[in-house]
Amino acid sequence: MLFSIRSIVTAAAGVLVLLAGAAYAADPEVLLVIKSHRFEPAEVKVPAGKRIKLIVHNQDSTPEEFESHSLNREKVVPGGAKASIFIGPLKAGRYDFFGEYNEKTAKGVVVAE
Repeated sequence: MLFSIRSIVTAAAGVLVLLAGAAYAADPEVLLVIKSHRFEPAEVKVPAGKRIKLIVHNQDSTPEEFESHSLNREKVVPGGAKASIFIGPLKAGRYDFFGEYNEKTAKGVVVAE
């Protein structure tokens, strides 16, 4: 036999460990929806000290710009589209964000705990 069963099992176990490590290392994801020119939820809680992937889904037919001076992020999300915005790692605290095009209604906060 070219390969022993033992070496095949060892290789398979190694692959599983690598896959498990890759899944564990993925950034936590938080879904943020824009609907009727408002962010839902308006308050997003995230773990402090971790990098976070915000997935912003604009369910409106018009574009909106996710903007945050305290997070140093801005991104236009076309109507009906999704965008990924990476934030952090953040210190514990509150980080305001808003919709540039509908600033009176599209407001929210990221709370890092």
